[in-house]
Amino acid sequence: MPANNRAILWQFGLLMLVVPLQYYLTQRNPMSPTERSYSVQRLVSSLSVMKDNMLSIKTWQKWYFECVDYITTTVKNLSSQGSATSSNQAKYTDTDDEDDDEGESPAIEVMKLKDPQGYFAGSPEPRTPRPSNVKYRVGQVIRHKKYGYRGVIIGWDPVAKAPKEWLDRMHPKDKEHWSSIPNYSVLVDTRDRTSPQTTYVVEENIEIVSNTKVIHPEIDNYFEHFDGTRYLARPFLKKLYPHDQ
Repeated sequence: MPANNRAILWQFGLLMLVVPLQYYLTQRNPMSPTERSYSVQRLVSSLSVMKDNMLSIKTWQKWYFECVDYITTTVKNLSSQGSATSSNQAKYTDTDDEDDDEGESPAIEVMKLKDPQGYFAGSPEPRTPRPSNVKYRVGQVIRHKKYGYRGVIIGWDPVAKAPKEWLDRMHPKDKEHWSSIPNYSVLVDTRDRTSPQTTYVVEENIEIVSNTKVIHPEIDNYFEHFDGTRYLARPFLKKLYPHDQ
């Protein structure tokens, strides 16, 4: 509706309201014409202010944008708080008694520390010649001896390569030799642990299983296909572990 028409309707409505109010005030409180005129003017002025405050499009637009801004800011703050909390929790997603006892690294911690120092079998240096003390190979499907989850080996270190604080936390005092024997990076089957994880498992806790495929969202990043007994590595992984295939 054009602005001029809205103004005319408002003025007409105001006039229709003032007439009965004027009659009501006159009957309820008899007053002189001067007093009556003053009262009507005050009433009209009050209604005009109410119109400007409550019925103005600009007022409602201002209120709308303030509400949108408040909601947006609140959602962002809650999202930031949730992300920070989730991040702190995710860092220790799998560091319960299982990991403290079995020398395993949760996925977030692996990804965070993998590249800079080559931690958790993340070194880009080819593993050649192959050390004689490394029992298992990239692509083999394994089962955790104690906790039973399945996984596939995507890398190994002839001795544990991880931050000292991690080794101190994950390798108990009576298992200090775990740091000096092979440790393996393993993609964990999501049927056994629903959140996709990469763990770092000491050789003593591994046993090989056959005729078993592993389900993990990153498995195609490392392997071309499963041949029925093991996974066949992609070219980049073959270069890192040339004697494993």
